[in-house]
Amino acid sequence: MSATARDDPSPSAAAAATAQRLLPATLSGWRWLPLAAAVVVADQAVKAWMVYHFSPFERVRLLSVLDIILTYNTGAAFSFLSDAAGWQRWLFVLLALAVSTALIVWMRRLRAAAHALLGSGLALIVGGALGNMIDRLILGRVVDFIHVHAGNAYFPAFNLADSAITIGAALLLLDAWRESRAAQARGQ
Repeated sequence: MSATARDDPSPSAAAAATAQRLLPATLSGWRWLPLAAAVVVADQAVKAWMVYHFSPFERVRLLSVLDIILTYNTGAAFSFLSDAAGWQRWLFVLLALAVSTALIVWMRRLRAAAHALLGSGLALIVGGALGNMIDRLILGRVVDFIHVHAGNAYFPAFNLADSAITIGAALLLLDAWRESRAAQARGQ
């Protein structure tokens, strides 16, 4: 980059500098976007199957600690804000869009070969967020169907999208832990 382009504070110069720093899409974290798409497709397919084949609250026991049951959630995790007047639907749609956009931008800046764990974790979170967002847009609520329990202790029902978000977050933590250990080994 020339000295004049580097010293030019205009937005077009900044955009040109950013474009020069970005990797080709196939070498960036965008390599993991098909994983996000697969999560959305699988999540929506399973939810459609559940809605077609199950009545609300119909339960099938798979294991002594695991039931499949069709439930709906207008709130967020653990039914947070489920009793609100309906405004939460749009809040969660906007939140899913904002978080997904930020994570996709972050993925674009990653080197896919060096950040596979981080890229796949971000893709799982994006896929899960968009899967639940689609439910909110179409149904006004999220379809949940996996119900884990032990005796009389019940964990709130969840779905494939929630599982993808949880696994993605765990991968982010694992990646951060590995990066921290690598930095310590380098003496930083």
